[in-house]
Amino acid sequence: MATASVAFKSREDHRKQIELEEARKAGLAPAEVDEDGKEINPHIPQYMSSAPWYLNAERPSLKHQRKWKSDPNYTKSWYDRGAKIYQADKYRKGACENCGAMTHDSNSCMDRPRKVGAKWTNKHIAPDEKIETFELDYDGKRDRWNGYDASTYAYVIERYEARDGARRKFLKVQQLKKLEENNNQNDEAGVSDDDKEEDGLTVDESKVDESKQMDFAKVEKRVRTTGGGSTGTVRNLRIREDTAKYLLNLDVSSAHYDPKTRSMREDPLPDADPNEKFYGGDNHHRDSGEALEFKQLDIHACKAFDKGQDIHMQATPSQAELLYKNYKVIKEKLKFQTKDTILEKYGNAAGDEELPMEHLLGSPRLSPYFNGLLQAN
Repeated sequence: MATASVAFKSREDHRKQIELEEARKAGLAPAEVDEDGKEINPHIPQYMSSAPWYLNAERPSLKHQRKWKSDPNYTKSWYDRGAKIYQADKYRKGACENCGAMTHDSNSCMDRPRKVGAKWTNKHIAPDEKIETFELDYDGKRDRWNGYDASTYAYVIERYEARDGARRKFLKVQQLKKLEENNNQNDEAGVSDDDKEEDGLTVDESKVDESKQMDFAKVEKRVRTTGGGSTGTVRNLRIREDTAKYLLNLDVSSAHYDPKTRSMREDPLPDADPNEKFYGGDNHHRDSGEALEFKQLDIHACKAFDKGQDIHMQATPSQAELLYKNYKVIKEKLKFQTKDTILEKYGNAAGDEELPMEHLLGSPRLSPYFNGLLQAN
């Protein structure tokens, strides 16, 4: 449905309108002005700048985008909690039968139920509560923090600090007691003061809380995120005094360096002296020490599982390690048995025993012929 204010435009007028909008966006023409004399940003999309037809807007304006419905009854104040307005001397008709306040009845009374209510005793009449009514908007009714006083959180902090202080004091007393017991035992055993200082058994209050400072040299870095928080610690940071991996060898055909994971798997200096190198690539640690032993253990478990044995490295690691140890022992026994069998059959050339002639000649049929030649010579 077209509005009455929007007139028909010819092709030429439409082209001029588009050129004018492009000039305004480029800054070559002055910006359009609304009813209040304020400039309209030319980069605002048309679906936002054009008013609906039912507003009958004769001039360009952005009033339809502003909050034009304002509730005069809306307030940001909140209930005065615990406020009292009036306290009577005697019971009044229509008041609470339990406490004597006029602002509620006996069913909604929050005081402790009395043995004899104020209606019959006319004593200890409770004051009337302050009742207020607010007109809240849609957001105010659903705001879970509406009426919250941030200053009350100071009491929460004080309570937690007092609890932590009492806990630290208790732990310090317990540690001092343990050290005194150790000193008394050493005195009974006749240990000298020098030996106590060497063993660290003397009571020193300044050293009691040293256990809490064990991680002071731990290198950690907090990484900021877009939400303002922080992720966990970065564990692959290097010491600033050490040379970076990618600076060890500047050759283009050298080991590849991955900047995302900060890893260099190959050795950047393969021809250097092993005794002078302090870094041989990330794979060097995977193929040496306990890492290599674990790798061999995992390979053995996989092969044993393929052959039908009920073994699983992740489910039963102790069983897998025990079977691997038994496998290595049996393998060594078979190796020595094979060696003894070969020595019994072919002899030991490195030993002092004289080898038979058939072993030296490779055939027992030729040994009599060569023995006769040796005797003739």
